Amino acid sequence: MSVAPEETSPPPAGPPPRLLDLGIRVAGGLVAVVAGVVTGVLELLLATLRVAGQLIGVSVLVAVAANIALGWFAHQTVGRRWSVALPAVPWFLLMVVAAVRTSEGDLLLAGDNWVGLVMIVAGAMTFAVMGFRQILAPPPSPRGW
Repeated sequence: MSVAPEETSPPPAGPPPRLLDLGIRVAGGLVAVVAGVVTGVLELLLATLRVAGQLIGVSVLVAVAANIALGWFAHQTVGRRWSVALPAVPWFLLMVVAAVRTSEGDLLLAGDNWVGLVMIVAGAMTFAVMGFRQILAPPPSPRGW
């Protein structure tokens, strides 16, 4: 028999308030958009990387890995199936702009750069697969089941 009073535990934490949840989702979406632009620029810079005068395909690997991570991050933070479009759209727009010649004749991604072309195809396919998987995924089960 104990004479010490029973310790009371704090009430269980409930879900965060709706406004806080919405703010976190919006912030996550903005981070996904900015990250899509940043990784696109990094991939464009790496597309011209050469070792001993030969192009190496490191930007292809970066594109696939980064786009998988961005698709997952966007889905986890925003919580919607269409959220993979948040990093994908600015990434695609950046690739289109990089492949179009300016009026001065400047070109970021030339057609004879096989690494750049493979990077665009691999990155686009990665976003497409991530979006396809998220759209076809079964809806989450209710909590407690």
